[in-house]
Amino acid sequence: MTAGRIRHTVAFTLPHPEGSAAEQDFLDAAERLALIPGVEAFELLAEVSPKNAYRFGISMEFADRAAYEGYNEHPDHMRFVQERWLVEVTDFLELDYEARQREQ
Repeated sequence: MTAGRIRHTVAFTLPHPEGSAAEQDFLDAAERLALIPGVEAFELLAEVSPKNAYRFGISMEFADRAAYEGYNEHPDHMRFVQERWLVEVTDFLELDYEARQREQ
């Protein structure tokens, strides 16, 4: 990543049975976050390591802090958080990184 870019990541667990329609419905809704303006390099991920209990991950990048803040304030994101995330996610870890400029 180039300096100033932001990578938003979240690892999470759902209460739905693995492979269930409810699980897939949530993941489909989460995937639509990629359509929000400013979202780049969106990935919906499945955890494969036994080192933690999280089952899924989402990663996305933003060109800068303004794009990141625009995503956080976008009505579609806010609706997803209120209607799906807060209702269905049982545990999560959110990490947001800003690429640092290397000293020469």
